[in-house]
Amino acid sequence: MTVLPVILSGGSGSRLWPVSRALYPKPFLRLPDGRTLLRAAFERAGALAGAPGVLLVTNRDYAFQCQDEFAASGVERDLHTILEPAGRNTAPAIAVAAWFARERFGDHAILLAIAADHLIVPQDAFQSDVDAAAALAREGWIATFGIRPTYPEPGYGYIEIDRARPIGGGFATRKFKEKPAADLAARYILDGAHYWNAGIFCMRADLYLAELEIHQPALAAGAAAAWHAARERQESCDPAARSIELVPESFEALADISVDYAVIERSGRVAMVPASFEWSDIGSWRAVSELVAPDTDGNRFVGRAMALDTRNTFIQSAHRLTAAVGVEDLLIVDTEDALLVAHKSRAQDVKRITDRLRAENHEALKLHRTVHRPWGSFTVLEESAHHKIKRLSIKPGGCLSLQMHAQRSEHWVVVEGEARVTRDEQVIRLGRDQSTYIPAGARHRLENPGPEPLVVIEVQTGRYLGEDDIVRLEDRYGRLPEGKAVE
Repeated sequence: MTVLPVILSGGSGSRLWPVSRALYPKPFLRLPDGRTLLRAAFERAGALAGAPGVLLVTNRDYAFQCQDEFAASGVERDLHTILEPAGRNTAPAIAVAAWFARERFGDHAILLAIAADHLIVPQDAFQSDVDAAAALAREGWIATFGIRPTYPEPGYGYIEIDRARPIGGGFATRKFKEKPAADLAARYILDGAHYWNAGIFCMRADLYLAELEIHQPALAAGAAAAWHAARERQESCDPAARSIELVPESFEALADISVDYAVIERSGRVAMVPASFEWSDIGSWRAVSELVAPDTDGNRFVGRAMALDTRNTFIQSAHRLTAAVGVEDLLIVDTEDALLVAHKSRAQDVKRITDRLRAENHEALKLHRTVHRPWGSFTVLEESAHHKIKRLSIKPGGCLSLQMHAQRSEHWVVVEGEARVTRDEQVIRLGRDQSTYIPAGARHRLENPGPEPLVVIEVQTGRYLGEDDIVRLEDRYGRLPEGKAVE
């Protein structure tokens, strides 16, 4: 039976703010070796023996960034993508993946559901444990993976096994405990029956859908309807497409619930394989810091950092020099527009900052100053109430949508490459040091027809400069007609 790796890429990583943002979430976090977590997940899935391809379930807004990461991974397998219109947690995501697997490979196809934002090494140990889990799945078990705890971590979920019931390469599970109190987590380390829940699941597609129907019948029916609605629309558009986009009206009606709560904690068919691989869910800046080798004072640095009389402190600073004097046990993360300083013991509480930002609808929760788009990226250099300056970087062949703005005008200056500009009925070419003006209300588009990146400085002026002042008239990337995804 086929084992299909399914990468679930939807976690917001609120404890990894200010690098992780709503529109640049945790899977795009770069590791010290330069790879993103998502790219590492693609490489891990693509290296599994006999995998017929890789299935990615992600939000439609991240589709093009995910494709770029897959291309960078060098994985020589087919990538299939299920695009969600909104996040509905892991139980619905795995349900539509199960429908995909059943349709493509048959009822007994085995899913290996892995998170895009975990770090797992080495590959040979992961392969061996997947083989053990797949053997359990073939016998009608939902196999999960347990990590032997090395310290009392109240931020993780725990699995209790029944040591009197060994099953194949694992054990039957007794119960699950989500984020226990610190004293209880400390007791779990001593009893030998509790493991960290790695959040990886291996099961037959038909068994998962059957268990979902038993324990969450409304969700099971809704997920089936959402899948069939998406397939019906795809067949009418492009039946050969590798991406399947879920219909908002049906998918957004599903319950927002994790696979743990929906099925794993309720089913009597769950077994756990003790993992021989090393695992981290990279769930906090403390976990990120542990990926970096310490100096003689226990300090760990990524980027441009300097320390004096400082101990056991992590500094990540990509854009400017960050210096620390006379401190210890701190986490310091500097980005273009936000700075985090936290004590290591409070790493989990960074989420409380993101909760406050969400309550205030603060831009620092959603976007970086540099924002990635299918055509390239833009960086906000300066802004005030009535002007904004951006640096646009357009890939060779990249093309912004044909669009218009009601309340702002734009001035474009080419600083690198060659631009093709559409302004109402006029099409012009601009080279370096040339510029043009786009008045409010004009239909316009910017393209890069050349083989090199195009760099444009854009100066916006007007009464209102919000990113939702955009109407898309045509878009080669299939994005929404109005400003949900900004240019």
